[in-house]
Parts: sequence; C-alpha cells; structure tokens
Amino acid sequence: MEIIAGIVILKDNKLLMVREAKKECKGKWAFPAGHIEKNETIFDGAKRELLEETGCKAELKKVFPIIVHNTDRSFLMIHFLANLIEENTLNYNKNEIEETKWISIDEIKSMDKEDFRSYNVIKTVIDNLEMKKLYELDVFKNLEII
Repeated sequence: MEIIAGIVILKDNKLLMVREAKKECKGKWAFPAGHIEKNETIFDGAKRELLEETGCKAELKKVFPIIVHNTDRSFLMIHFLANLIEENTLNYNKNEIEETKWISIDEIKSMDKEDFRSYNVIKTVIDNLEMKKLYELDVFKNLEII
C-alpha cells in the first residue's frame, strides 16, 4: 500500500487545487498531494508536496480522517488542513502541475466527477471539512513505524 500525504487550504471559502500535468491524470483536479519519500515524515512530505506543486508554504493545523483508496493500486491517503504561510502559486513544478487555482466549495461540487483525479477522495475530504470532522495532529504522537 502506498502512502500519500496532501494539504487542504481554505482561504475566503475557496480551496487551493492543482490541475495535474502527468500523462496518467492530465487535466484532472486534485488537492496538492503526493507520495511520502523514504525516511520522510508524513508532515514533512505533505509540506514538500505543497511546495513542489503550488509554490506555497503552510502550517499544518489538523488532520482529516485517513482514507484508503483502491484503484488498480491501494493508497493510504492522509490529508492535513493547513494555514497558508506563504503564497507563490506561480512557482511550481510544471512537469507535474498544469495550473493552481483557488476554487470555491460550491464550484467544486458543481463540477463533473470526471474533472477530478479522484472524485470520491475530493468529496470525502470536503464532506469531512464541512462536518468539521478533523483531528488534532497529536493523533500521530504514539504512531510506531516497524
């Protein structure tokens, strides 16, 4: 199972989204997220992915319920709610991302399911955000990796 860490930033009732440039998901919208690298914490991985995909820096505040997403591969997805520290949405990896954009929750809900890399993941995260189903970061305090 692959581990994916991502960041959700809410600003003026809009969420920071990225449009993928990679061949397998070109043109699809998603939250900034990616694979955790060897010897990297999920916290550092989420912040690194945000910086690479959007040019932004953020402070992690809360964690969403973990999602297990199964396609042709299995993913353990951990999304963090974060506060924006530095916004530079013009400086990102153009090989991975076509565009960054602040999109309102209502607009996201009205978009076609096919517009997203994984509609079910986006919907679950937004549902949890609206229900305020978020946890403190110290939920990982006693996590042991073996």
